Amino acid sequence: MKFQTLMAGAAALALAACGGGATEEETTSDESATETLVEIPESLAPFGDGYPNSGDRCRRLGESEATSNYLDDSATLVGCPSEASAEAVGGNIVGNVEGVRLVSIPMGDANTGMGENGPVEAAPPPAQAATPARQQVAIRGPNSLETRCASKVEQTTGARVIGTNRIEESEAAIGIYVNVEGAQAPWRCLAYRDGTVGEVMYTGDEGAL
Repeated sequence: MKFQTLMAGAAALALAACGGGATEEETTSDESATETLVEIPESLAPFGDGYPNSGDRCRRLGESEATSNYLDDSATLVGCPSEASAEAVGGNIVGNVEGVRLVSIPMGDANTGMGENGPVEAAPPPAQAATPARQQVAIRGPNSLETRCASKVEQTTGARVIGTNRIEESEAAIGIYVNVEGAQAPWRCLAYRDGTVGEVMYTGDEGAL
C-alpha cells in the first residue's frame, strides 16, 4: 500500500516537471497574439462605417486640425486602430495620433475592395429631348402665308380676293398685299413665319370702301 502511494506521488511530480502547467514562454506568446486596438477619436474626423469594407476596423478620416498635415488631394487618408490593420489596408503609414495609425492611400488604390462603400458614380445626365425647330410656313404655295392671308381678308371684307399685289419681307413680319374685288386699293396682312396671320387692314382711303 505504501509502495502504491509513493508511485502516485512520483507520477504527479513527473507530470509537473514535464510542463503540465503553462510555461512563462507560452503565456507571453498568448499575450502578444492579443492585439491592442485603440479607439479612433473624433479629433481625427472619422466617417463611414469601415474601410475598405463595412464593419472593418479602419475608417476614412476627414479634415481637422489633427489631420490637416496629412491630407493629400491625390490620396485617401485612413485611420487604423492597430499596426496590423494599418498594414492590411496598404498605402503608407504617415503618422500616429493617440495610437491611431494614419495611412495615406493613393487614389488609384483607394477604391480597391471598397464594395458597397465605394464612391457612387454620378449618374449620367438624362438625355434632353431635342427641341424641335419651329416649323416655318412657306410664303407662297398651298397652305402658305399668302393663301392664309387671302382667306382672312375674305372673311373680314366679305369680298373675293382676286390676286396678290405684292409681298414685303422683314425680320419681324411679312407684309402681304392682296387685291380685293371692288376695292380701289389692296388689303394688307401682317403674317409670321410660324403660320399665324395677324393684323389685316385696308391700305387705301377707308371712306371709299
